[in-house]
Amino acid sequence: MRAILQRVENSSVWVDGEVVGEIGRGMLVLLGVEKGDSLSEASAIAAKLAGLRIFSDADGKTNLDAQAIDGEFLVVSQFTLAASLARGRRPSFNSAAPPDLARPLVAAVMQDLAARGFVVAGGRFGANMKVELVNDGPVTFILEARDGRVA
Repeated sequence: MRAILQRVENSSVWVDGEVVGEIGRGMLVLLGVEKGDSLSEASAIAAKLAGLRIFSDADGKTNLDAQAIDGEFLVVSQFTLAASLARGRRPSFNSAAPPDLARPLVAAVMQDLAARGFVVAGGRFGANMKVELVNDGPVTFILEARDGRVA
């Protein structure tokens, strides 16, 4: 499982001209599920997201986690994160999990974050989405989970 997370002032996701998810200050999480991923990886990603200290304290140091700033999460499924660009000029999506596996794992990440008390919004799985964000910093990180832990 791969995630690109961006510290945002706000973010929203649109489908067919309608806002389907939006947040204020927090993290936009683009989440790619790969073949072989399970609830273990979903739990590891959610735990890491919840505890990451990527928000600035009063001294401008990245010492605060999402809970400390009442941060929110916008989780958007992004199967292209499972792509390989190693050969040729066209991405290979052979590693991407099929929708019947990916959908519940994206939902599991969102549910785990919500169970921790966060406001969580999402995109619409499988839809053509437009994502807007105001990246704070900019601050962007890549997370990967394998074998039930974040690598």
